[in-house]
Amino acid sequence: MRIGMSVSSSFSVANPRDGARYMIERARTAYEAGLDHLFVGDHHVTPSPYYQNTPMIARMLAEWPDRPFGALYLLPLWHPVLLAEQIGTLAAIGGGRFILQCGLGDHRQGKAMGIDMTQRAGMFEAGLDIMQRLWSGETVTDNRYWNLFDARISPLPPEAIEVWIGAVAQSAIDRTARLSSGWLAAPSLTFDEARDAIQRYHTACVDRGQTPATKAIRRDVLIGANSQDARAVAEPYIQNNYRGIKPDALMIGSPAEVEEEIGQLAELGFTDVCARNITSDQRQAIETISHLGDIRASFSS
Repeated sequence: MRIGMSVSSSFSVANPRDGARYMIERARTAYEAGLDHLFVGDHHVTPSPYYQNTPMIARMLAEWPDRPFGALYLLPLWHPVLLAEQIGTLAAIGGGRFILQCGLGDHRQGKAMGIDMTQRAGMFEAGLDIMQRLWSGETVTDNRYWNLFDARISPLPPEAIEVWIGAVAQSAIDRTARLSSGWLAAPSLTFDEARDAIQRYHTACVDRGQTPATKAIRRDVLIGANSQDARAVAEPYIQNNYRGIKPDALMIGSPAEVEEEIGQLAELGFTDVCARNITSDQRQAIETISHLGDIRASFSS
């Protein structure tokens, strides 16, 4: 089981430099804790500060010199040539391999950005195909959505870009099994729902003769010195309907309790957990990341 961080990009701060500093400090702590990978998310047209993924992960690489890293990109919101160029550059900056986490995106963001999201499934597949061809050094002509003619990029990634596709619905799981060897399960899944989803993903892979390399799940986490402390800190977030996620899908407790939950996910067949801090308090977030490092070490021993 590999354990990494999906660093929150949303902070309600008076000074925007504070939010960026929090993300950098969390990346530094995650590296010092020995975690396996580092990610940031993708969201747009937000009423409060949301730090954009490409510049933030580039800055965070100063704290993360040689391990796998990446970002979530909602592909229909991005021009594939522009995004392929940015990822090629990020892959050249980092010392570890780049992992692209990708999804369809929220139709409401598309409306605000002038994109016809009724075509997002087709745009997703076409965009991913175009980027993979560009990363391999091809010159691409494609008129499905972007009217590309002799498009190419440089620098090329120094190694193959790994792709994890986010999927929960059956049609999306089938798409993932067809297009990628990496799957990312949603943080909203309870344990029983995660068990059902990974079984459906395994079946979809078998039906297509695919052997999945990565079965990852994102989890929102808060770890305290003991169960009571952790749940006391988490309670206000739960009462405020934290991210619309069911409380049963959150990882909250002592280091031993969270380690047990991660072990149960490993028994289901998950290979990776991408942890995201529940708390916005920086001290508490750093404490959770440090505990995750100890848990990760216990799985490696």
